[in-house]
Amino acid sequence: MSFHLKLSFFLGFLFVISISRGQQTNATYTKRVLETSEIDMLFSYYSQDGQNAAVTGGEGTEELTDVTSTLVLRMPLNDNDILTVDVGLSAYTSASSSNVNPLDGGNLNTSPFDASSGESRRDLLAYINPSYQHSSDDRNTIWSANGYFSNEYDYVSVGFGGSYTKLFNEKNTEVTVAGNVFLDKWNAIYPIELREGFFDDRITGNGTYAPSFTVFDNESRNSYSISLTLSQILGKRLQGAVFTDLVLQDGLLSTPFQRVYFGDFEDFFIDDFQLADDVERLPDSRFKLPIGGRLNYFLNDFLVLRSYYRFYWDDWGIVSHTASLETAVKLSDKFTVYPTYRYYNQTAADYFFAKEEALSTFEFYTSDYDLSNYDAHQYGMGIQYKDIFANTKLLTFGLKTIDLRFNQYDRSDGLNAFIVTLGTTFVGN
Repeated sequence: MSFHLKLSFFLGFLFVISISRGQQTNATYTKRVLETSEIDMLFSYYSQDGQNAAVTGGEGTEELTDVTSTLVLRMPLNDNDILTVDVGLSAYTSASSSNVNPLDGGNLNTSPFDASSGESRRDLLAYINPSYQHSSDDRNTIWSANGYFSNEYDYVSVGFGGSYTKLFNEKNTEVTVAGNVFLDKWNAIYPIELREGFFDDRITGNGTYAPSFTVFDNESRNSYSISLTLSQILGKRLQGAVFTDLVLQDGLLSTPFQRVYFGDFEDFFIDDFQLADDVERLPDSRFKLPIGGRLNYFLNDFLVLRSYYRFYWDDWGIVSHTASLETAVKLSDKFTVYPTYRYYNQTAADYFFAKEEALSTFEFYTSDYDLSNYDAHQYGMGIQYKDIFANTKLLTFGLKTIDLRFNQYDRSDGLNAFIVTLGTTFVGN
């Protein structure tokens, strides 16, 4: 897992900040699209635990912690154009990934439920995401272009994209079309026992350890997406939006270091650690189709209800439903609290098998519980402080908002996680 889960938490927080900022910008609109430069400083701490690690074939510790810091700078280039630069670092320590090589830490007894102390237990992700936005003089047309680059120990991602937005009906109707391309590259890292030249005289089992394994001949992964969003002001108090995405992925969609154990192979161990029969094998293409909508109701000056629903289907056999509700309760001119709840469920992928349920004769198989059948509940609370006069200063920038959020995530397969996120926005003079 679950760096992806952590990332979804964090991107959700960024979305809330951007929506809040967008509403404030519209409310105080003058001639310029963005009056002064703004800086977002974001920080999050994420922690999870569970007993179904994909690295060890669906059984083993999923303990992971991740610390992320992000800086987003938005600069008005003139009345109509904005340059945004988003840079960030994410450092994680994972008991699960440490077991890519469970033998490098000098443990007295090697076990999938214990973390190795070797270097594979940690990694650092760094990224930069610049974008350029242009608005027409009448503010009814907006287009943008963006780039993306990220790097970690075994993965490099390069992306680019853009969007086009048109406003109609006295700006009550908004249509956006966007597209993105990501061209990624693995530096495939395999479980230690599957690497060329591996030998250990502590191996126990019936017969000779002979895994069914060949290296991947293609280490590229490409993703292409097109999205369409329709937003509509339905009344003085009601706003809605519907959206859909078409996503196609191709290349190496398997994770090279995630083990699989076959039901028709003998078991081999070093201490209590079972050696892999193979790594997960998944199709080299995947088509995803999410369709959803949002509905926001402004009950009064002190209470806003925000609802969300998404249906998801892909050609690997997963069907999922997501529903969430957030309430913005304004306590004063400066403080607003945000209780939230999110429900999610999904069917299992066609290629998911619990430990030793897959057979060596199958073409595709994985024991990654992110692709299993499960449901999940997420509970959260946030508080925002807003200073409309930006009296508190950082150098020449005044403090505009502080957002602090906490979310707890519980999954039916035993995975649980929490994230604490702190965000601040500063505006220039």
